[in-house]
Amino acid sequence: MAAETSQTLDRGIRVLMVLAAAPQGLTVTALSETLGINRTVVYRLVSTLEQHSLVRRDGQGRLHVGLGVLHLATAVQPVLRDVAIPVLRQLAERVGCTAHLTVAEGDEALALAVIEPSWTDFHVSYRVGARHPLTRGAAGKAILVLREPDGPPYVATSGELEPGARGLAAPVRGVGGLEASVGVVTLVDMDVEKIGPLVAEAADRLADRLR
Repeated sequence: MAAETSQTLDRGIRVLMVLAAAPQGLTVTALSETLGINRTVVYRLVSTLEQHSLVRRDGQGRLHVGLGVLHLATAVQPVLRDVAIPVLRQLAERVGCTAHLTVAEGDEALALAVIEPSWTDFHVSYRVGARHPLTRGAAGKAILVLREPDGPPYVATSGELEPGARGLAAPVRGVGGLEASVGVVTLVDMDVEKIGPLVAEAADRLADRLR
């Protein structure tokens, strides 16, 4: 026997998921058409979510995910970090580069977990909590790949965040509600064709652990 569910709660969650996938925002009418739900019902759902800061309206009246979602996400971060650390440690030891998990927070990339290799003479020190625009650096650009229909398996950059630093990151795919990447950073030349698949493999392994 199927478990009983709440239709209203299900619809509210669907509103958040649709808005999360529409960074440009949606009108109530467009949201109603996307969900296939009566406009009056959508208006009531949105009004309730607004009261809890889970939905906000911009100056043009378009709807976006609200800052209240960030507070919920913050509570999940320790769990995400704990799951990621074994994957990052294996990657760092395997390639000899500092490995990191980065998540999207608005238009910024946030370093959530960092593991340095134990056997190298020197490596990049990358701070947990470091932020930078999603449009700069391999970690942020790999997250943006998730928003493309046919994005590459990994992204490599050089000197975009720090002079001489080389980064390579792969998106964590197929985990609902999560925009994240697994990456490595180094100050020496990087064999992208060799390391890229290893980073992508680590990102896929993390995704499997999170599903």
